[in-house]
Amino acid sequence: MSSQRRGLMRVTVGVLLAMAPVVLLSGSSEEKRVSIYSTVANYSLPVVEQDRLDYVGLLEALEPLGAVSARVNKDHWRLRYNGVDAEFTARKRGARVRSTNFDLSANFVLEGGRGLVPLADLSSLLSRILGGSVTFNPRARRLFVGGVAIHFTAQVSDATPQKLIMNFSSPVNPAIATEPGKLRMTFSHDAVVAPSFPKLTFDSTVITSASFLENNGEAEMVITSTAPVLARFSNDGRTITVGPPPAAAAPAAAAAPVPAPVAVAPALAPAPPSATAAVPASVVNPQASVAPHYFAVVDASHGGDERGAALTEQMAEKDVTLAFARLLRQELNSRGLRTLLVRDADTTLTLDQRATMTNTAAPVIYVCVHAASQGSGVRLYTGLTASGGGNAGRFLDWDTAQSPFQSLSDAAATSVAAALHAKQISVRILTAPLRPLNNITAAAMAIEIAPPAGNIAELNSVAYQQSIAAAVAAGVADARSKLQAVRK
Repeated sequence: MSSQRRGLMRVTVGVLLAMAPVVLLSGSSEEKRVSIYSTVANYSLPVVEQDRLDYVGLLEALEPLGAVSARVNKDHWRLRYNGVDAEFTARKRGARVRSTNFDLSANFVLEGGRGLVPLADLSSLLSRILGGSVTFNPRARRLFVGGVAIHFTAQVSDATPQKLIMNFSSPVNPAIATEPGKLRMTFSHDAVVAPSFPKLTFDSTVITSASFLENNGEAEMVITSTAPVLARFSNDGRTITVGPPPAAAAPAAAAAPVPAPVAVAPALAPAPPSATAAVPASVVNPQASVAPHYFAVVDASHGGDERGAALTEQMAEKDVTLAFARLLRQELNSRGLRTLLVRDADTTLTLDQRATMTNTAAPVIYVCVHAASQGSGVRLYTGLTASGGGNAGRFLDWDTAQSPFQSLSDAAATSVAAALHAKQISVRILTAPLRPLNNITAAAMAIEIAPPAGNIAELNSVAYQQSIAAAVAAGVADARSKLQAVRK
């Protein structure tokens, strides 16, 4: 990053992890760096060249993460991290970690008492020493310890003037720089990862595209526009809105006459469970249709021949999701939110059948239910669709049908997450290009419930499922006015 860009405005909106210290070891703009992101700290380290290969200090990589020490005995270098021992020998590839042999991709370097390991081996070494998953992007030199990645969605609003709304799964704190026709957001401390499509194009006369780039330990979002734009932050740093400054905003257009009602052909009934559903090319946008008969549609994933995950030898995912879906329907109905189950029996349905049934019912919100044996608490997913799609009037492209409803989905997920937090149930919000979420023409989310504290048997507990179902229903009810206002 140039000194000129560093001098431009930096907007502080929060810290990636409220309880995590953020460390940055910076160098010159030409210096190679590797960035490490974890639940404890996010920091950068200099990369040094040895024999035309990239190396990094192993002690320095571990210092922000826990208690670590190192000692030298002639050509031998021993490191201890939280009771875990690792041994290396200068000018040798062989090493030992947790009393197990490990071969480096190049010789270990001992320089002035400092132990240097090949950068290509850093993720494998950290995984063995820390005892957890580590993901490394070698081209960008960005390393992620555990599930700390921050995902985001980007969508241009229909408001005047048009604005790009970006929703992040955790608070972010980018540096902001502007230049003619472009706005750059540089994420030096935040574990922001690339969307499914690194370059997004928008059907907008103001904001035409957004490109995600990664290089030298940083991530950058470059937004291209036809007019000057500014970035504004909200939702405790989880939302960034990019649009023209207030002075440049065009005056509000006169209210357009309300068009005459458009006749909509009755939707086809869903195919029977045994049928093979063809993939629809488009779907009628229910915003142009009649008011929904059901407020919510709850979809218990899997069923019939599709058992889902084998949570235990006796517990199939399809049974847990159906039991939870029934409880959630009960909780929603008790709050005056009429709810339809996609399946209320052990039946097989394709993803297209599930989406067709949901869109036919024209609900305000769709909730898909999954279960997992790994982790704990609840994970909430909203869809992530590519921009574009062959939309034509009231008809939306099938694979990107969720796009116009993405902001509603994010709002509903945020409300549900807040209700779960209030019940002291751990929760994470994630985005992913999931089906049938991407085919749903309503606010849509998937809920994946995991056992409390790793006790898998509790996953099938009525009391545990009931506590989650009650919190989810409360969150949906809290978002009711916002969701209904948009659908009217």
